[in-house]
Amino acid sequence: MFFRAGSTKVTLVQGDITLQDTLAIVNAANSSLLGGSGVDGAIHRSGGPQILEECKKIRARQGGCPTGEAVITGGGNLKAQYVIHTVGPIWSGGGKGEDSLLANAYLNSLGLAKSIGIKTISFPSISTGAYGFPTDRAARVAARTVKECLEGQNTLEEVRFVLFSQRDLKIYREAWEELCGVFE
Repeated sequence: MFFRAGSTKVTLVQGDITLQDTLAIVNAANSSLLGGSGVDGAIHRSGGPQILEECKKIRARQGGCPTGEAVITGGGNLKAQYVIHTVGPIWSGGGKGEDSLLANAYLNSLGLAKSIGIKTISFPSISTGAYGFPTDRAARVAARTVKECLEGQNTLEEVRFVLFSQRDLKIYREAWEELCGVFE
């Protein structure tokens, strides 16, 4: 299922982000950049040691990645040429700026992609696993943020949301339909 935001195709699929053929995939990383569980662990395992080595170099330069920010490495053994690592917020009830920090994770990932000419990118559902961000709220933040970012720019050809479960796919579809109407 897809629709257009500006000239960009936005696609929602159920699947494994490590298997995506977009030029970049986004890793829902932790601030250490050293791998973890969920999406982060899967990307590090599938991408191989090159990703970890590049993350270590970033840590040596800047000490990790703050919440809401993004950094980039090569894709190692993945189909994607690049991995954009972004740190989403840990859910603390919604009163500690979590929505804004999550929006920044999407914005900074898209900004980094744009800055190096990436035309296709895949996102997971950032912060909804171990970090506990409610999926319905995260989906609305993601949809609103990405839609606003894409309107008026024409550098990205496709933004893909890769959702692990059928439940998450349904939640993201409903969030996008709330903003944009029915998918094509």
